[in-house]
Amino acid sequence: MKKRVIALMTAVLMLIPLNACSKEQSTEDTTDKLKIVTTIFPEYDWVRSLIKGNEDNIDLKMLISSGTDLHSFQPSADDIINISSADIFIYTGGKSDEWVDDALKEAVNKEMTVLSLLKELGDAAKEEEIKEGMEHDHEHEEEHELDEHIWLSVKNASVLCESICDALCEKDPDNSELYRNNLASYQNELASLDQKYTDTVTSAARKTLLFADRFPFRYLTDDYGLDYYAAFSGCSAESEASFETIVFLAEKINELKLPYVCQIESSDGGIARTVISASADKNLKILTFNSLQSVTDKDVKNGITYLSAMEDNLAVLQEALHQEN
Repeated sequence: MKKRVIALMTAVLMLIPLNACSKEQSTEDTTDKLKIVTTIFPEYDWVRSLIKGNEDNIDLKMLISSGTDLHSFQPSADDIINISSADIFIYTGGKSDEWVDDALKEAVNKEMTVLSLLKELGDAAKEEEIKEGMEHDHEHEEEHELDEHIWLSVKNASVLCESICDALCEKDPDNSELYRNNLASYQNELASLDQKYTDTVTSAARKTLLFADRFPFRYLTDDYGLDYYAAFSGCSAESEASFETIVFLAEKINELKLPYVCQIESSDGGIARTVISASADKNLKILTFNSLQSVTDKDVKNGITYLSAMEDNLAVLQEALHQEN
């Protein structure tokens, strides 16, 4: 992967002079815009919420917008050019973003503000964990990577939006009051959603989620005191569950009398159906949570927001925890 990024950087360096010429020919309105590049949708949408009222003066781009999963994304030459000239670059900072260091080495804009959101989260960042029954790589089980799915906590979102707002205010002090006001309004919406999650969990008799899939929701379950079982960790590259894992999950369903099996939006449902077939109840419902890892440009045009997606996840959580056996 590193060799591929280095090769792309060589190509980028050859392309930048051409790119600079095209910029000279563009309108003054375009060149004066504050350029912000984000890797994934949650960051992109947080920025959208903070710049409301000043959108015409911001050039905002989301790199991963074709449905490619965060964990398998590889930047193109165009992606690296976009990053190179950004005023603010925002990325998660986990294992999936190991390509970023190489991409930043030849940045044209030496005054770029770079935000690694895992670093911004500080001590609140959690190590990825391997739970009982999960598939895992025994050769690397001593390695402790940080769980990069920090956006799946509305509590984290409030903290991270503050860091993004600080960066906006530093780069564009003339509009700092607007950004601060937007932040306060957005944090109120996040706090309201956080309370809805709290109320849903508090009133639920069931406190366990079971995923026949990868599990990127550890921050969410920790926020509200939920337990979980899953086939794979959130960043796992595994796609096939072993017989032992299938049996373990099926037995957990029987033991806990769960009326459902969960998966994430990118799943084909195969593992969930196999787990159901091995369970006592063959009529279990499959519930799908949105991990927001593969949001597309089309989804954005159709109106998805971070808040709407997390509201949808709340509705799925409500069904999982409150559905009768």
